[in-house]
Amino acid sequence: MDKKPLIILTGPTSVGKTALSVQLAKTVNGEIISADSMQVYKGMDIGTAKITPAQMEGIPHYLIDILDPAEDFNVVKFQHLAREAIRQIHGKGKIPILTGGTGFYIQAVLYNIDFEENKADSAYRNELEALAGQKGSQYLHDMLEKIDPESAKAIHPNNIKRVIRALEYAEFTGNLISTQIASQKNNESPYNFCYFVLNRDRAKLYETINHRVDIMLEEGLLEEVKALARRGYSRELVSMQGLGYKELLAYLEGKTTLEEAVDEIKKETRHFAKRQLTWFKREKQVIWINKDEFQNEIEILEKITEICKHNNIT
Repeated sequence: MDKKPLIILTGPTSVGKTALSVQLAKTVNGEIISADSMQVYKGMDIGTAKITPAQMEGIPHYLIDILDPAEDFNVVKFQHLAREAIRQIHGKGKIPILTGGTGFYIQAVLYNIDFEENKADSAYRNELEALAGQKGSQYLHDMLEKIDPESAKAIHPNNIKRVIRALEYAEFTGNLISTQIASQKNNESPYNFCYFVLNRDRAKLYETINHRVDIMLEEGLLEEVKALARRGYSRELVSMQGLGYKELLAYLEGKTTLEEAVDEIKKETRHFAKRQLTWFKREKQVIWINKDEFQNEIEILEKITEICKHNNIT
């Protein structure tokens, strides 16, 4: 059976994926699925650099604004929702474009990874959550590093839910989740795909990140965080551990100055971009698109569509 087409457009934060993905969708008769772990949340718009309806230019977008910030979101949920969105888009005779910076989510869909959801008993999970509350997220991350160093490298200490999940997996299956995922990375993809990673000079990227954080503050990021806090959303939630949110919550709680919080957002976002690039460099069948080698976005778009045509995707 012929494999159905899928285009992936990813890259580090602030590299310019959003605008390019819309133009690509218009060019190839596509629709866009967000591969972003934060843009699923309603009311978290500025800090997640969420695309606006005007910026969508009429192109349907999936997996944006679908959850309340109090709800959990993880790779298994993403995988299920993304597969359904891909099915719907193919059903319209269009091409799905998976775009966003969460490489783990992209990998899960692209290679159809089975995460073998383990039935952990809630007592162990409660014990781990209590430990995190008493001793902090870093303590749990240190536990994971001793058991599963590869998972610890891939999961940020602040992502308590993912750290707990990896610890649970080891406890109840006797195996490492990193080994289980790695064993399936060689799965044959069910799609005829092109996997583009947009990148640019590191110094220019970092400059763009710093500038974008300043713009977010000007556009009202602090007010957005205040509004979320007023509604009872606290730092214990997965959503409020997002870049920009946890740092400004610390400022609102009097733990830091605003200047220190902003500097921390910039620093953490730069580190995040570096981790994203490290992830994409480990992926196979990736096509790197260096923005600095092109005069403008039109040339980038032409190159991407040319490669898609060569691979019988358009």
